[in-house]
Amino acid sequence: MPEPTDRPCISSVCPTVLQAFGLAVPQGLEPHNPALAELAAATLGGETVDRVLLYNPDAVALWIYEKYREKFIDAEAVSDLTVPMRSVMPSVTPVCFATMYSGLLPAVHGIQKYEKPVLTVDTLFDYLIRAGKKPVIVSTAGDSISKIFLERDMDYFIYDSVEEVNEKALELVREDRYDLITVYNGNYDGTMHKHGPEGSASLAALDDNLAFYASLVRTLGEVWRAHNFLYGFCPDHGCHRVLGGFGAHGTDKEKDMNVVHLYGVHKRQA
Repeated sequence: MPEPTDRPCISSVCPTVLQAFGLAVPQGLEPHNPALAELAAATLGGETVDRVLLYNPDAVALWIYEKYREKFIDAEAVSDLTVPMRSVMPSVTPVCFATMYSGLLPAVHGIQKYEKPVLTVDTLFDYLIRAGKKPVIVSTAGDSISKIFLERDMDYFIYDSVEEVNEKALELVREDRYDLITVYNGNYDGTMHKHGPEGSASLAALDDNLAFYASLVRTLGEVWRAHNFLYGFCPDHGCHRVLGGFGAHGTDKEKDMNVVHLYGVHKRQA
């Protein structure tokens, strides 16, 4: 695998998705993800996508993927591309998701610590809204994605549990009303903080995330057959174990900074 400094940054998600939709990438955004852009071009033959689903499981580190590769078999089987990615500092959730969805580094988008203000810079959601497209966020209450992207002319479905989030996400896919669906699951991160990255409860939560992603992708294949679409498994940061067996993140350690993303691109079927 390439060295961490050669890996695409999570900031590449926003510009790469804009490119996939055939929209102009504003000046000042961080670079796109070449491997994903090449996959989209090769799969679609010059066409653009009209649907995107981004699944955001919190804190899934590259080292977890490398150590527990067998857990990712089904998720990789429904994906076309596995990409080691690098996060940003500080490697905490609101900073990272602000970076991912704005295409800007923390010093530019303004969230530089663990806080959850509403972002005032343009984000992927804003660019799509101005292009006449419909994005939607499905998340758990109080989490970063449910707070920092508020006050846009778009729909938000915020629930108390991951189970409700996932049920709604599948419902929205089947309804086929949105151009971008963003889905957040924080269950691995939550259990990891309490039981450590490799605790049995944490790994069970990871299994749930991977199984749900695979089920999402299979549903996309059934329901979105008439669309060109792109989808991704896109965690924000990694994690490491600390004294007492707990889990943490926020540092520039490789375990916190290196994550794994999975992507796929589908060409419409007649």
